[in-house]
This record gives sequence, C-alpha cells and structure tokens, in this order.
Amino acid sequence: MPESPGVYLFWGRSATLPLYIGKSIHLRSRVLSHLRDPDSARWVAQSLRIEHRRTPGEVGALLLEAALVKQLQPLHNQRLRRVRHLHAWRLANGADGTDRPELVDTTRVDFATTPHLHGLFASRHAAQGALRAMADEHRLCLQRLGLERAWRGSGACFRASIGRCGGVCAGGETPAAHDARLRAALAALRLLVWPHPGAVGLIERDETGWQQVHVLRHWCYLGSADTLDAARALDRSAPGFDMDSYRILSGGLLRDGAELVALA
Repeated sequence: MPESPGVYLFWGRSATLPLYIGKSIHLRSRVLSHLRDPDSARWVAQSLRIEHRRTPGEVGALLLEAALVKQLQPLHNQRLRRVRHLHAWRLANGADGTDRPELVDTTRVDFATTPHLHGLFASRHAAQGALRAMADEHRLCLQRLGLERAWRGSGACFRASIGRCGGVCAGGETPAAHDARLRAALAALRLLVWPHPGAVGLIERDETGWQQVHVLRHWCYLGSADTLDAARALDRSAPGFDMDSYRILSGGLLRDGAELVALA
C-alpha cells in the first residue's frame, strides 16, 4: 500500500458491504495505525482484505470517501451517512414587513441554488432547537420567531417576563432592532449558493504530475476522471444537495486558488 493520499476499505466476508471506509493523505501509515488501535480491533479482526484507491491529493480523498460511504453503507462508519431530508431556515419578509424565519427542507427547495437559507439540520426538531438556542443567546422573542404563542393571551411572551427576551412582543424594543439581531445571528449559518452556471472540474495533481478532474455540480461530487473529455462525460444532473460535499467544498476551496475549468 502506498504512502500517498487516497481511500481505504476494510472488507470482511461480504463482497458488497465493507466493514469500514476511511481516507488519509498517508494511506500506509493510516491503515497500519488501525491495526494497532484498540478501538478498531473488533472490525479489524473481521477483515479479510484491505483495498485502497489512490487520489492525487486530499480533496479527492475527502470527496471519494464521502461518496463511497453513502454508496456502500459500511457497517462501522458512524458519520457521512446520507441524510434524506435536510432542513434550513429561510428568512422571509412577511406581509407586515417583519422578518419571519420559515423552516424549509430539501423536498421543497433546492438548497444549492436558493438564496437566504441558513443552517443545515438533519431534522425539524434539530432546526427548532438551534433557533431556540440562538434566541437564548441573542434575547430573541420566541413568539415573534413563530416558536411560541402569546403568553396568557397578552402580547408579551413568557421569556420577556423573566428578562430572556428583548421585549419586542411587549413594546420594549422596536421590531427593527429585534430583526437586526436575528439577521446578525443567522448570518453565521448562511448557506452559500452554488457560484457557477453549471458543472465545473476541479483539477488536482500530485508531485509526479498525475492529475484527476473532480466533477462538481450544485455542491455535489459526481466522480473523478483523468482527462477533461472523460470528466465531461460524468457531468449529469446532481442527485440532490449533499451536505458532506458542501462542507468539503464551501470553505473557500472553490475560491482560494483552486484550478477550476467549466465543463458545460
């Protein structure tokens, strides 16, 4: 096994269901570390074969690992599993001119191309919990956010009576001041819109000059090829917003010096 970037797969008796999938920029060292790691001992003992797939660099390894985990569903990977329906908050301007957070999910909205989305949550419960925590930190009104009804028929929410709300519901602050805090709090969770008109190829090379073109569309990884012509053949409709690919790619990778080529 080479001391180079890539993905490794531990296989047991099943020919279709791997035990574990991982990635590293130093394949040999990483696999050897599993053989000495007590936490890996149970599934290492069940392993009959170790496969590896080289990539020119870390980006390809990250993307390939995430794709293979979703495709093959290894028994002992606890992360990178596909979440069927992601949720996000969309800040919509209501008829009364106020900013109302609306909960949307990937069955209704294309997260890759829709602006003004905030957060990535695996469930409605997680999204509402995050908004409640944000309200606690920034003294936001749960009633105004749509998470709580008026307390005892009054205009004030319960948290205003104990000083945990800025008081917009009771006239203690202006709606504009409350909504400015809401926008500022949500800004840290803003999702980036896919910045290209179509698919792009991200070119990655190793020290020998070997290159791969990673095909990306709408924050989704569609595969890798050794040539641009082969990469264009991989361009197809993205299967849906992919949280792991988004997190790998959105942290500046497509802006900070990456070698990109349009594939359309």
